[in-house]
Amino acid sequence: MKGWKTNDNVDFDFHDAHDLKPLTERAGDETVKRRLRERFANAKQVIVVIGESTKNLYRFVRWELQIALELNIPIVAVNLNGLKQCDNDLCPAIIRDEYVVHVPFKRSAIKYALDNFPGEHAKRDSGEKGSRVYGKAVYEKLGID
Repeated sequence: MKGWKTNDNVDFDFHDAHDLKPLTERAGDETVKRRLRERFANAKQVIVVIGESTKNLYRFVRWELQIALELNIPIVAVNLNGLKQCDNDLCPAIIRDEYVVHVPFKRSAIKYALDNFPGEHAKRDSGEKGSRVYGKAVYEKLGID
């Protein structure tokens, strides 16, 4: 995703909340969490990349997802394995049943979700739960099988 962002020929942009420079690796967990919370307070949406180990990353990933849910920030879950839906085996339990859109790790799908999901998220009923997915027509339009 960072490669897409730096390529002038690719229309894709995001801000990495983890880019906490000049914070070093010596910073304590509370310092890192405070800085991340500040970044999340200004975020319009959050991307979580879901791979083999994501559901087991409790130190920060689970905490970040909890903060995003508390702040009512739309979450885009990106499946490295290409699934177009929630992968219950890999998805962190904290977002498995939440109003989160799940997309495959394809630039056009991620960009579509970043462009469209925040509006959908804002219009939903506050109590609405469950994972969100895009239908076949959206993926055909994006050129994804």
